[in-house]
Amino acid sequence: MINSVHHISTHEKNAYPLEWLDLIITVTLNPAKTNVEAISPEQADGLCAKMDTEVAHLKSLLKNRVFSLTKQRKIRLLIRHYHSTLIVLLDHAIGTGKHPVFIREDLKVLHEQTISCMDELLSFIETRFAAYLGMDERVPATYLSVAREELSQKLEKARKRLVPSMGEKYVLDTVLLCLEGFISEEPEEEQAVTFRDVLYHRELLKNLEQLEESDRVSTRYTLLEEMLIGMNFNHRGFIVSFTQKTADRVNMQEELKEKIHLLTLYQKELKQLIAEPDKCYQPDYPELNTTLDNWFSQELFYLEKKLHLEIVPIGTEKEGADERKNTYKLLCTLSEDQLGILLKAADDLKIVISRSLSNIFNQIVPYLSTPYREDLSPDSMRSHTYSIEERDKQIVIETLQKMIEKIKEY
Repeated sequence: MINSVHHISTHEKNAYPLEWLDLIITVTLNPAKTNVEAISPEQADGLCAKMDTEVAHLKSLLKNRVFSLTKQRKIRLLIRHYHSTLIVLLDHAIGTGKHPVFIREDLKVLHEQTISCMDELLSFIETRFAAYLGMDERVPATYLSVAREELSQKLEKARKRLVPSMGEKYVLDTVLLCLEGFISEEPEEEQAVTFRDVLYHRELLKNLEQLEESDRVSTRYTLLEEMLIGMNFNHRGFIVSFTQKTADRVNMQEELKEKIHLLTLYQKELKQLIAEPDKCYQPDYPELNTTLDNWFSQELFYLEKKLHLEIVPIGTEKEGADERKNTYKLLCTLSEDQLGILLKAADDLKIVISRSLSNIFNQIVPYLSTPYREDLSPDSMRSHTYSIEERDKQIVIETLQKMIEKIKEY
């Protein structure tokens, strides 16, 4: 059987391009059909070398076949056929790999090389021809396991080379934690993982690895921030740290006009950073550029209003602030973020009418407190409404539903 494998002709003479790999996986390395122990160490080394050549040939063949087709439907059928067949072969290889015969070192290496080749071909298709795949389909468990193992090994190597100079440590830690979470998520806890999820995390790690080798100088944004904005990394932790850092820098300016000018420059540079199409860390959340641009617009609006109020002689704000500080506060069992959601909804629906959302927060928040915080910040609560956590939203909805039931009892 081993000799017959070596004498298989080239792809151009075969109707089935994956025949060689298929035969290796389903027959040659299948203990149920072949005496795998009969493979000598020399033959195992030869098969490993042959696999590298085979993978390169299949990549070239697939590209040529795609470019020879003119109809999108035929290209889609071709790509999906390759992709689904490779997943079936990968599942088969993982299943047979549990046999005790693969304890032998050279056979173990051969089997691992086979898995690696399948994974490399799948990654190639998902990266180069993602538009032709059903990227929102659920990933098979065996394929997900292999993808996570690949990510785990690459992340371990990359972690040793990552340097703090590529960006603020908190941002880098946020990205690493997201990658670690995807790799180690327990099956019973996870939601359906799609091909899009796998591809996104692969590209995120790849871009992170490449980023450290770049010596290009960025101005207002770090290279890491630019990369994450380009990948639409709409993670709440990144949004909070990004806006906090920007706010801190802007607040270092003494004059309101200087703050407005600096914020405008930041917003201008953000608009020049184009996010890659169809890339998103959390598909169910607003796009990162939209969230950040909205934050800049709201802050600019707030500062411009404040500048106008300081010019018009309407009295000092300090006295009013001192009066509110001593005012009795109402204790609310909802958190600061959850209260912010309620006030934002009231403003959007015009239940509470005011000249701006900022004014609503400034007028109401000083009179509220939570079990965890005595003094709530109107600005902080307002900024958190730009990126709302799904859990906080759910709690507010449940609270409102309870209120509805109570009202029905009156």
